[in-house]
Amino acid sequence: MDSQRILQDRITDNLIVEKRGAAGWITFNDPARHNAVSFAMWEGIPIALRALAEDPAIRVVVLAGAGERAFVSGANISQFDTLRSGEEAVQAYERVAEAAQLALYDYDKPTIARIKGYCIGGGLNIALCCDLRVASEDSSFAIPAGKLGLGYRMTAIRNLVTAAGPARALEIFLTAARYTAAEAAQLGLVHKVVPAGELDQALRTYLDQIGANAPLTLMAGKKMIRQMQQLGPQVDMRAMNELVLACFESNDYREGRRAFAEKRAPVFTGS
Repeated sequence: MDSQRILQDRITDNLIVEKRGAAGWITFNDPARHNAVSFAMWEGIPIALRALAEDPAIRVVVLAGAGERAFVSGANISQFDTLRSGEEAVQAYERVAEAAQLALYDYDKPTIARIKGYCIGGGLNIALCCDLRVASEDSSFAIPAGKLGLGYRMTAIRNLVTAAGPARALEIFLTAARYTAAEAAQLGLVHKVVPAGELDQALRTYLDQIGANAPLTLMAGKKMIRQMQQLGPQVDMRAMNELVLACFESNDYREGRRAFAEKRAPVFTGS
């Protein structure tokens, strides 16, 4: 199948955007960092999605990770000291990351996460913003926010609860445990788990099934399902955002970053 790369002059090289037949592909391309998402990658996601939305030949969009070891291992922690430290910097970072994830969550065309390897933290939320998730059986999943002391935004919690349900979402979030692909499927985090060698065939089945259906019907149904998943007016979003910011301003967040850099267990104090 012919592949055409686009947007090379408009977004970071760590985000590869391609047209492959009737499918658009967005590949997180930093395998040396297990495809951890940088600020520039967050900025590029909405641009990539818009470009693929404007092409009527594209019927579905696939999100994938470069290499064999990771889908997305989370946010690029090496940028946290400069981009996620201090209230103004945190707010600016959160706005860009939130805009990228909402652009994916609210996207008109069907989206599929092709998961091989690490699917961690913000990477798991990216996958949960997609409509379907297919994973190789050697993949692993976690939300380690509690181990880093960082804030996890309300919409990301919504996505987790939508997929796993409140009880399992609490287990996943409070323990920060790592799960195998089989366990992730039982928890509702992925739709299908297959041997690594069968991942692309499973993806192709989804692409063929979706491609055979009426685009307007799929878009209408998807929008209705997303409407049912919206946060209600009783949710105090300002208060929720303040909770997130308080985490980023805490001593525990600073300790979490130091411990990660020093490769040791953090010592949290709840302050």
